[in-house]
Amino acid sequence: MDQKTFIKTLRSWQNGSITRRDFLGRTGLGIAAAVVATNMPGLLTSTAEAAETTKLGDRLSLATWPNYHSQENLDAFGKTTGARVSMSVFGSNEEMLAKLQAGGSGWDVLVPTNYTISTYVGLGLIEPLDLSRIPNFDASAFQQKFMAQGTVDGKIYAVPKNWGTTGMLYDTSKLKDGPSSWKEFWAAAQGPASGRTMVHDYQLTAIGNALKSFGYSFNSLDPKELADAEKLLIETKPHLFAINSDIQPSMRSGDAWLAMSWTGDASQLHRDNAQMQFELGKEGGELWSDFFAIPKSSEHKDAAYAFINYLLDPQHNKLEVLSHGYPSGDKRVDALLPTAMLNDPIMYPAAEALSPLEFGAAATLTSPARAELMARFKSA
Repeated sequence: MDQKTFIKTLRSWQNGSITRRDFLGRTGLGIAAAVVATNMPGLLTSTAEAAETTKLGDRLSLATWPNYHSQENLDAFGKTTGARVSMSVFGSNEEMLAKLQAGGSGWDVLVPTNYTISTYVGLGLIEPLDLSRIPNFDASAFQQKFMAQGTVDGKIYAVPKNWGTTGMLYDTSKLKDGPSSWKEFWAAAQGPASGRTMVHDYQLTAIGNALKSFGYSFNSLDPKELADAEKLLIETKPHLFAINSDIQPSMRSGDAWLAMSWTGDASQLHRDNAQMQFELGKEGGELWSDFFAIPKSSEHKDAAYAFINYLLDPQHNKLEVLSHGYPSGDKRVDALLPTAMLNDPIMYPAAEALSPLEFGAAATLTSPARAELMARFKSA
């Protein structure tokens, strides 16, 4: 086979129009391995080592968050491996945990947030990862603070997906003077944005950002401080448009003008409408990192490892970031991104804006006090 034909065949495999088996059959394993390893060092680990379709099966079930993946990547993974991706989307870690605890989820890959991983491990719901099956993961490419909680008792149970912040998003065409603090957020919700404000259906952020308006810790379990937060939440409830973690449809339609927002939702909305403005609370708020993990109950573990490895390939991860607007935390990916994106203050806030933010605390996930408070708020 001449070089031109080989490259054409290689591209056909890369874009998914032929299978790995066809590629190896047409080109010869020895030649393929040598040329690809020399000229495209990331390709073999991101696709060839995904193994044959017969080994992976025909599907992979993913539990994740809203607006959080590149459809191009999901489609390409399915075409390349034969394992089509189906997604279950959640708006809170409590909901995700409850579903997995109930059994029968069918999930193969889970996307938990940093503070939840120790609980998943303690409940025996996820298993330590075999990093030899995720060669695209390079621990040295990540800041320790964004990957530390994936390790429990010296074993790695999860590898980093993305990091971000939780702030407030508002439409400047509707709110000329938008909030820049959580105290101002709740005041706006009861004032100029009454009937047009969205709060996450997620106790960590809903309660946490109410706590911050009083200057308390985002993770507080103090009864008096929680009582103050509950009073504020219930006072605001009649003024809300919705309690929903997926803010994009309502913000895009103009039904909502103000919302709690994660980094990527703000990035996507601002990209499509420059009048959407994102702010971090001056008092502080949440800094978080999300991970990939594999449930013990996964029925397609080969596909799970192949999927995680595929998305951690820097070229594929670049497509993820371009699509969803969350920073990956992987310096190899940052090197591939447009300068304008690296300079975007929504994705990469200044150090002084990040410094007062807190990571979620494990105790908040299973706190009866916070769970009951959230239930009273939603039913009020």
